[in-house]
Amino acid sequence: MDLSQFQTFRVAACDLNGRMRGKRLPASFADKLDDGSLRMPLSALNLDIFGADIEGSPLVFDSGDIDGRLFATDRGAVPLPWLEEPQALVPMVMHYEDGTPFAGDPRHALSAVLARYAARGWEVFAATELEFTLVDPSGKSLKTIRDPRSGRRMKAPGILSLGQMDAFDEFLSALYAAGDAMGIPVESAISEAGIGQFELTLHHQSALRAADDTWLFKTLITGLARRHGYVATFMAKPFDADSGNGMHMHFSVLDTEGHNVFDDGTPRGTDVLRSAVAGCLAAMPASTLIFAPHANSYARLVPGAHAPTGAGWGYENRTAALRIPGGAGAARRIEHRVAGGDINPYLTFAAILGAAITGIDDAMTPPDPITGNAYEADLPQLAADWQSAIDLFEADPLIARIFPADLIANLVMTKRQEHARIDQMAAEDHWKVYLETV
Repeated sequence: MDLSQFQTFRVAACDLNGRMRGKRLPASFADKLDDGSLRMPLSALNLDIFGADIEGSPLVFDSGDIDGRLFATDRGAVPLPWLEEPQALVPMVMHYEDGTPFAGDPRHALSAVLARYAARGWEVFAATELEFTLVDPSGKSLKTIRDPRSGRRMKAPGILSLGQMDAFDEFLSALYAAGDAMGIPVESAISEAGIGQFELTLHHQSALRAADDTWLFKTLITGLARRHGYVATFMAKPFDADSGNGMHMHFSVLDTEGHNVFDDGTPRGTDVLRSAVAGCLAAMPASTLIFAPHANSYARLVPGAHAPTGAGWGYENRTAALRIPGGAGAARRIEHRVAGGDINPYLTFAAILGAAITGIDDAMTPPDPITGNAYEADLPQLAADWQSAIDLFEADPLIARIFPADLIANLVMTKRQEHARIDQMAAEDHWKVYLETV
């Protein structure tokens, strides 16, 4: 995309909470995108959900709050279809002054994990299913959305309801068109089990591109909803009595000849698949903080809420945290069903794929697959609350093999600071913090 057609453009990198941090620049700055002359404080990628610096962080006062260098990703510029005036965004990654990758940039964490697959001659392909809810935030409490045709507040969910899809046809059609404009192909769209809740499936592609698309698409949904007079939220649990928002991630691994290393021609799959499953299960409890990064996240991870609470797996079993879908062997893959819609896509991909390759490296063996209701099985449990998740993540040796030590320390400090502040708020006010920030 030729940036000279715009008066200004934006650059942004991803912070630890998955939020865009960046600048608006004149078109004349386009020649600075690839030489590292665009700069931003390293600490900008380590702000809490309130946008505050992290107290005691070595990235702030101890270092003089030094700058890092921003480099454009290979994605290039994308349009921002939700804005009134035409404008573009260039996704960036952060580097230290000497040009080495900044350990606090979550995209680098995913790239490092993918390099472990590349060292074997493998490439990871992935896709996400994103759930979000259209809500009415007017007033003191969060309310369900009004039907745009009748103006009446929606009272009941419409899972797989074409009628509900019709009610929001203008918005959903605009979302498909905007996705195409941004180079983010949207596949299926369905109405989900919550009131005003939808699920969109993105295209199966190389894992880094899939994570990029998920990050960008969350921003697109939020912005385009506002353009249409709605508010879209990825909060894990907008309403206590309703279904929560999740993000399911599917992945497969191809070798240099394009063969799926999970496929052996049988429904069982290869030992490589089973070792990947074992790695994901082994790291799952300590990865809870990645899959459930906020106070509101834990309202979704409760028994009977259609979200996994135990580390189990099964073939064609949607009650399990890990599902091996049926179908053609060439499409053999793992579906990871734990994460909420409120996650950072890069950290989530890194946690899942890092656990899988560690399981493969160690030739781990999984327990027997679950048949029947996994919610009733005796399984290792995810962290039950936010504080436990923070503590587990900080101390776990498998996590230390997946993420850089600096990123682990920064994320733990960030979440402890958020926890302390959220703890001073009434639970009924948490939505005001998370509504459009996650």
